[in-house]
Amino acid sequence: MILRSVKKTYGEKVALDIPQLEIEPDKITAVLGESGAGKTTLLNVIAGALPFEGSVEGVGKVSYLFQSPTLLPNLTVEGNLRFVLPKEEWEKIPSMLEKIGLAGRGSSRPRELSGGEKQRVAIARAFLYPHDVLLMDEPFSSLDLSLKKSLLSLTAELWRPRRETVVFVTHDVHEAAVLAHRALVLKEGVILTDLPIAGELARDFFSRSAEEETLVRALTGEEFS
Repeated sequence: MILRSVKKTYGEKVALDIPQLEIEPDKITAVLGESGAGKTTLLNVIAGALPFEGSVEGVGKVSYLFQSPTLLPNLTVEGNLRFVLPKEEWEKIPSMLEKIGLAGRGSSRPRELSGGEKQRVAIARAFLYPHDVLLMDEPFSSLDLSLKKSLLSLTAELWRPRRETVVFVTHDVHEAAVLAHRALVLKEGVILTDLPIAGELARDFFSRSAEEETLVRALTGEEFS
């Protein structure tokens, strides 16, 4: 996927200004930055959900995972997963429910699930939806530490068989260090840092890497002082 001369403005405010960016296929790219840095705007430009200047090539079909689960309340867990699949692929659902720790809960309604369980279903649905690129907008931000650890591991496990192209927005440098192969730091719509992250997924949640320190410095401005 390649972004060329991409610019998005709201009146006189420049929300995004990217001369050229190649998102590597089959890898997970994290996008970090303070509020208003242009992170969600970047996802929406990739998804084709906003008008913008320039071009985005090689996206294909997009699956989008939001911060809140956005499950269909009138459908069961299984129904929510069936909703994004052609009927001939419904056979994938039992193994997916087992992977996300909800085997035997396919007939439950969203109101019967905890917040973490809802997010597990939302993640499963995003991976099941036929796509070329998966976009995730802060899907772990409202979770407690134990649940975040579990869902980061689950996301890596679901990514591994297909090794698909993923772009995910986060405020948390540790999430990026654990889950991403590459991290971009945005400020006022401009990419300040483009950092490769070494090691295979999923990385140890309890370790702290040199890349994580670099990202903290970039976000606090110390790298550029």
